[in-house]
Amino acid sequence: MDGMQQPGGVDDTFADILARDGRYDPMVYVFTLAQFAKLFEGSEGRNVTSADFLEEFRASALDEFGPMAYAVMRSWGLENCTDIGEVVFNLVESGRLGKSESDKRADFIGGFDFKTEFLDPFAA
Repeated sequence: MDGMQQPGGVDDTFADILARDGRYDPMVYVFTLAQFAKLFEGSEGRNVTSADFLEEFRASALDEFGPMAYAVMRSWGLENCTDIGEVVFNLVESGRLGKSESDKRADFIGGFDFKTEFLDPFAA
């Protein structure tokens, strides 16, 4: 992903995206843009890969939501990393993120297992 062309802010309702694809809660777009912003700060102009982004997303979700991370992801409509890719490409198609020619939705297939990553760290 090359970078944010037009960062979404707290005032962004993502109405244009939601009109085309209402599967995901608007908060997932806010969270996703925030994770890209973190990655771009330290990227020194290099392309951020889907693997880089998925790791940042996972770590930030655990840091921010702790044992509720899995429930929050589900409440936002996310069930797996493929859904995260759909959110990212909705942002690309809306002009809020850029991408390189090699970036594609399929890069997000697989990724990590939500239950393992978001529930297991808190299992008794």
